[in-house]
Amino acid sequence: MRNQDELAGVTHLGNQGTAYSMDYAPEVLEAFPNKHPNNDYFVKFNCPEFTSLCPMTGQPDFATIYISYVPGEKMVESKSLKLYLFSFRNHGDFHEDCINIIMKDLIELMGPKYIEVWGKFTPRGGISIDPYANYGKPDTRWEKVAMHRLMNHDMYPEKVDNR
Repeated sequence: MRNQDELAGVTHLGNQGTAYSMDYAPEVLEAFPNKHPNNDYFVKFNCPEFTSLCPMTGQPDFATIYISYVPGEKMVESKSLKLYLFSFRNHGDFHEDCINIIMKDLIELMGPKYIEVWGKFTPRGGISIDPYANYGKPDTRWEKVAMHRLMNHDMYPEKVDNR
């Protein structure tokens, strides 16, 4: 069981009066201490209801966002992550920009050993775009893992039959 000091910076969890930002709001992200910083393990979030807006047309874009990370000293609190991802709803940016922004905001928040963010956007105009970005903490083995995964992340094309 976590004590109150560990959760001192977590304000969204259990709050019934949650406010939803209608534009990009990185300030809603919250972190808490990782109880196992010496263990290397993945935490994965699947966010199948991500939406943003095309900056050129204003049309909505829909995606599943996959976030996987190996935590360092801090971890992202899941409700704050939901609120953060929801804040892209009226945010106008290209798919590739959204993925890189999400990754960079999470790096700033947590300082993970490793993180990757992959967006699987539904097709518009007959083309789907699936941007992938990753990061490994410099001067650690995770920097090499990041390069290896970037170079090999899509070696086996997926069977796309659900979008």
